[in-house]
Amino acid sequence: MFRELLKNYELKQYKRGLKAAEQILKKFPEHGETMAMKGLFCSNLDRKEEGYDLVKKGIRFDMKSHICWHVLGLLYRADKNYDEAIKCYGHALKYDKGNLQILRDLSVLQMQMRNYEGYVDTRHELVELRPQNRQYWIGLAIGYHLMGKMDLSIQVLNAYEDTLKDIPATPDYEHSEMLLYHNSILDEMGDAQVALDHLNAIEKHLCDRTAIKERRAKYLLALGRLEEAEAAYRLLISHNPDNFAYFSGLRKSVGLGNQDLTAEEETKILELFKDLQTKHRRSNVAKRLPLGFATGETFVKVADDYCRVMLRKGVPSLFVNIKSLYANSEKEQAMEKLTLGYLAALDKSKGFDHSGSIVEPPTALLWTLYFLAQHFDFKNETEKALEYINRAIEHTPTLVELHMTKGRILKHAGDHISAMACLNEARELDLQDRFINSKCTKYMVRADNIADAEKTVVLFTRADIPSPLNDLVDMQTIWFSLECAESHIRQGQLGRALKRLHQIEKHFIDFTDDQIDFHSYSLRKMTLKSYVSLLRFEDRLRDHPYYIRAVQGAVKSYVTMFDKPEGADTPEMEGMTEAEKKKFRNKQRKAELKAQKEQEEKKAQADQEVLKKGGKVDEDPEGLKYTKKEDPLGEALKLLRPLQDLAANRIETHLMAFELYIRKKKFLLALKSLLKSIKIDPNHATLHEQLVRFRLAVEAAGSEIKANTKTVLDQHWNTLYHGKDLSAFAAEFVKKNVESNNPGSVDHVIAAAMVASLTEKEVGKASDLLFLVEQDRFKDSRTLENTVLVLKTLRSMRSSRAQEFKTKAHAWFTLATVFKP
Repeated sequence: MFRELLKNYELKQYKRGLKAAEQILKKFPEHGETMAMKGLFCSNLDRKEEGYDLVKKGIRFDMKSHICWHVLGLLYRADKNYDEAIKCYGHALKYDKGNLQILRDLSVLQMQMRNYEGYVDTRHELVELRPQNRQYWIGLAIGYHLMGKMDLSIQVLNAYEDTLKDIPATPDYEHSEMLLYHNSILDEMGDAQVALDHLNAIEKHLCDRTAIKERRAKYLLALGRLEEAEAAYRLLISHNPDNFAYFSGLRKSVGLGNQDLTAEEETKILELFKDLQTKHRRSNVAKRLPLGFATGETFVKVADDYCRVMLRKGVPSLFVNIKSLYANSEKEQAMEKLTLGYLAALDKSKGFDHSGSIVEPPTALLWTLYFLAQHFDFKNETEKALEYINRAIEHTPTLVELHMTKGRILKHAGDHISAMACLNEARELDLQDRFINSKCTKYMVRADNIADAEKTVVLFTRADIPSPLNDLVDMQTIWFSLECAESHIRQGQLGRALKRLHQIEKHFIDFTDDQIDFHSYSLRKMTLKSYVSLLRFEDRLRDHPYYIRAVQGAVKSYVTMFDKPEGADTPEMEGMTEAEKKKFRNKQRKAELKAQKEQEEKKAQADQEVLKKGGKVDEDPEGLKYTKKEDPLGEALKLLRPLQDLAANRIETHLMAFELYIRKKKFLLALKSLLKSIKIDPNHATLHEQLVRFRLAVEAAGSEIKANTKTVLDQHWNTLYHGKDLSAFAAEFVKKNVESNNPGSVDHVIAAAMVASLTEKEVGKASDLLFLVEQDRFKDSRTLENTVLVLKTLRSMRSSRAQEFKTKAHAWFTLATVFKP
């Protein structure tokens, strides 16, 4: 009967298995293994607490049963409590050392938790128990590979390959993938000759013919066999003439791999590309790459040939394609002169030159105007950009890309309301385009018009679902959650913001958990190179810009809750005294209570509609459970810890950590964050401000700091402040980054002003420092974002010159709504 229980579990017949378990327990009420299986069935029937109680009860009845411990491990694994599951599997193996199923389950969790040493030990046991099983050998090799012990990984693979007797006569996919994985490890070890010899030996067994050619070309180039490498790369280009990597390899193989070329080398490389263009006439890469190497008049000629074809064809992505060339100011000026010449000629003679020999299609004028609008927007010359995009819209008012580009220009200029209107107009021109709909939604959110954004974004969700916004969460639409959260932060709605940000955190947790199924699947299907790439990607997943932005928003929100328990400042409160803010908040609360009653009535009606359709009701739309946290700094640290483990190379991680630790008065942890930040970027603007605040906090704490803590701080004091007192340290930063002829950025000016306000308690000097941003020295680093930050800093200091700066900023950014009178 007990075997029937196991069969029921394997077939997912949980209700039948539960009935069978109850029948056995009537006869044998203290049979631990049956009790554990009953708990497993209950857990799978959504009775988790009862399931845990039954399994633990079964363990008490039979402490030495490997089945009971294995079942408890399965419950913990289902709840993603992998550490406890590993402990349970360990207990199970004490009583049944050779159980293959438990060993396999244990190895999966060890890989999930990146316990490579334990994983290798488990795989060793599996190989000893079943030496004929390929998956166990490959798993062991991967374990050594990820540990960095590549020589042992190669030994394992060689040992397994030596045991093979029946090697397929024709290439077999799984065997081919194993051999390619073997070769990739040899490549990582850095011995190109060994890797090439191995590739030649296994070539007849490989299915991926492109991979063979790519690897052979790479190894030949690394070995300096340039003629053979050149032939190999030319062969690859003939197969795929739009692969940038192949062209890069070819350049290196002919001795032209450097970016800075002599005049002679420039001539040679342009001849090379001319030859390639003749052989591969449809290759865009062969036509685009010469633009990066040509200079002077040669560049003008090459760019002229390239741009004429693209504008004639009407390629919308032309500017995006050549934007990287603008890093060179001479090429930027040449492109401007060239395209302005096109426009003048098209207006006069309908051709790209004034000869009149070739009449271009009417769309050539349109795409030239489109290019120039993007060009001047890139240069922050908003008036010219708008002039050209408006001309283009007059020419063809129904082209969606034109309205989108106008919206982008207005967004860069700081007019989010008008930008939103342009994107909405573009959306209405093509209501079937999901991309434009999403882009319009993003612009609405950035204009803080969340209500319209929600109505717009759900137009492309499924029509048959009761709650479309919840469907966006299920689809892991991170960009929407992130934009909404940042909008809520701007509006002081911290609860709503944190609710969105925690949704993003859950998405990334799900991304991490989703890899667990691949630990077995990839070994079974032999997708080994992809599997190792997946593991390495997952290890740097929290380094993704979306996650960084989400954590920064959450930390900012929790810090605001800690600093201002009465509530965050809204834009309307800027410049108010604390008494005025208190009065404003009281008035705001009364208005909110009135509005809340109306919203609750509307929400009740909406909830009834959702329930009728079978949907779930959002019980906490305001995110109150996050704003009522007793330890907001502790909640912020929970979000930050994955970054400290997986994105320790980013300075933002340690800057955020400092803000939390200094408020918790954990001076050693704050010191650790500062030291890590110094190691990454010792001249970072925010770091300078934090160093000053740290010193002031330590001095203010005085005797409260324990003796051993003080000793550690003293050991690192010189590293932090270079043996200078606070005024000298601040003066050195100002001299280097603010007053020099080659200063830092506007961010450095803001940091210097903040430090002046902290150390000298004088608003006048800090204001004077901030007004330095109007000088030409800071023109290149002066952006709309940091200019807004300067204005906010002046207001936070209650400077009398805030309005004066706002007037100056309005002259720099005439369309920015934040600076309008």
